[in-house]
Amino acid sequence: MDHQPKFFENLSGTGKAIGVLTSGGDAQGMNAAVRAVVRMGIYVKAKVYFVYEGYQGMVDGGDNIVEVSWESVSSILQVGGTVIGSARCKSFRTREGRLQAAFNLVQRGITNLCVIGGDGSLTGANLFREEWSGLLEELAQKGKIDEDAVKKYAYLNIVGMVGSIDNDFCGTDMTIGTDSALHRIIEVVDAIMTTAQSHQRTFVLEVMGRHCGYLALVSALACGADWVFIPEYPPEEGWEDSMCVKLSENRARKKRLNIIIVAEGAIDCHNKPITSEKVKDLVVQRLGFDTRVTILGHVQRGGTPSAFDRILASRMGVEAVLALLEATPATPACVVSLSGNQAVRLPLMECVQMTQEVQKAMDEGRFVEAVRLRGRSFENNLNTYKLLSHKRPDAELPKTNFNVAVLNVGAPAAGMNAAVRAAVRVGITEGHKMFAVIDGFEGFARGKIKEISWGDVGGWTGQGGSILGTKRTLPAKYLEKIADQMRTNNINALMVIGGFETCDRIKQSASGTKRRVFIIETMGGYCGYLANMGALAAGADAAYIFEEQFDIRELQANVEHLTEKMKTSIQRGLVLRNENCNENYTTDFIYQLYSEEGKGVFDCRKNVLGHMQQGGAPSPFDRNFGTKISAKAMQWISKKLKETYRKGKVFANTDDSVCLLGMRRRNLVFQPVAELKTETDFVYVYIYAADTLNISTPASFRHIKPTSSPQR
Repeated sequence: MDHQPKFFENLSGTGKAIGVLTSGGDAQGMNAAVRAVVRMGIYVKAKVYFVYEGYQGMVDGGDNIVEVSWESVSSILQVGGTVIGSARCKSFRTREGRLQAAFNLVQRGITNLCVIGGDGSLTGANLFREEWSGLLEELAQKGKIDEDAVKKYAYLNIVGMVGSIDNDFCGTDMTIGTDSALHRIIEVVDAIMTTAQSHQRTFVLEVMGRHCGYLALVSALACGADWVFIPEYPPEEGWEDSMCVKLSENRARKKRLNIIIVAEGAIDCHNKPITSEKVKDLVVQRLGFDTRVTILGHVQRGGTPSAFDRILASRMGVEAVLALLEATPATPACVVSLSGNQAVRLPLMECVQMTQEVQKAMDEGRFVEAVRLRGRSFENNLNTYKLLSHKRPDAELPKTNFNVAVLNVGAPAAGMNAAVRAAVRVGITEGHKMFAVIDGFEGFARGKIKEISWGDVGGWTGQGGSILGTKRTLPAKYLEKIADQMRTNNINALMVIGGFETCDRIKQSASGTKRRVFIIETMGGYCGYLANMGALAAGADAAYIFEEQFDIRELQANVEHLTEKMKTSIQRGLVLRNENCNENYTTDFIYQLYSEEGKGVFDCRKNVLGHMQQGGAPSPFDRNFGTKISAKAMQWISKKLKETYRKGKVFANTDDSVCLLGMRRRNLVFQPVAELKTETDFVYVYIYAADTLNISTPASFRHIKPTSSPQR
């Protein structure tokens, strides 16, 4: 749900107290969620309390439940794990334990609880809420609290956020920590892939996922694995033969590396475990391939959270506080979830029950139902993997007689190659002849076009940049030559992968140097997305972007704010500037202004990130998103070709035959380019309609506000 700043101003937490705790297994991004709850709570003038060591701390009370300030959560955004601790608690499972926990909360006036954990932790929270009034009555009978307290604190509000690297909770597309875990897995896969330059090997990777195969499935999709084993979709009878045949065929095509990914909870169709060692032994015995097993284990929980997890958790934390403020005694406990790119609130126990239904379906061998219950995102990932990983024999493929070309345009962006791979393979599956255009529209005009096969795009998902080559040249001056090439090669459809200006990610953040302010310039043209999201993910003090104009007074106020901040224990600052945010207030100007005004208080450093943002290997998100969006686009092209084919020709002359595919709110939408003209500022080359991870945060999270608490 999107809430604009004006809406925030109408909500007040005055007189309310919020407790925040983390429970169950730790997950990267939990600290970002804790930080968001604390700062949003303080922003609306509520008291906020840490509950250390999860439910155990709630039962033990004392110093485990502590009121916190804005400054208490500084410098935790980038820290993995959970700084407030998490512990298994047997006593909270007893009524006596929950009675003590209720007493400890009432003593501090806490009747709003934000729980960050897995389904077990959230189920416990819901039970606590249902028993709350009875627990207070019992405390009053025992003389521990008076009747006024029973009336004053009569209702407990619960809001949950799911922190789980397994992404095993139904109702949300992504749980906090999943994206970071995928980063760890893909880092290992990319490292392993470099050995292919020297050896012909098969690697079997075991990843976490005792009951859920999400990590295995998406990492397989992101690295183009040869085979994947997950609990929700066991292989068919005779899978041993099928897998060995595929590995042999790939090796025969000069593929030097085979990758098999196994979820720790993988099973066969008889519910018997499929272990990584079993898979290795099978490959060695049947094929004699040099095969190694890598078990990732808890390394998947480690490291700093990804930018996605920081932003997701921050956004969920804000939404959780809003949900608590808006809750009534009749409101059921809810969980903040991600649907597409929207934060939504769903009934907690409905999601818990659906999660439990998945396991029940697997236990009973209803695997199709298990996949459906996992949700649309999981099902789409599985279908896309099946579509792209196994090539049917040529004799079984349809023949459409359509020729489809793929090209990259604009600046190189991580994920382009994954998108090309998906387009080529889906096109071949649909029965088309696929062509690759080298060097964008310029290369197209010069006839740099060739047929491309299934095997030609093997291993492309993890490659950065554009293997096909890309130019920023627009097609206008080449239109006649491009038209000639389309006639010569009988091209019936064109898939264009690229954009006006696209970037990957910000790779730099300020470290913990004392009394220093870092001024960072990001790319993005006239679009402030990178600067804004980078600021949110890094916990920056300010982000200067083109879309929100600023003047010298705001710059001066920001400098004064940082001067005050340096008097606290948080003696560093971070400022991000979008490259084209202001013609006159350049990065050098801002750097010199901060340096001059901060003399004797802090010093400054500046860094222009430049094209390093376009470099490097694509993230798991970019690989996965590029793959899925391209596969969907190619299926759309196939549909349009069939619809417009008459008497041996394709008549594609309507507005809806030229579309842009992108995510808008919760859905992938094909929008005619003709319609986008009204939503596009061609002076600043910015499509106002486009959004990916749509963030809505209060002003205090986005900019310095000198009149409020200064610490960021």
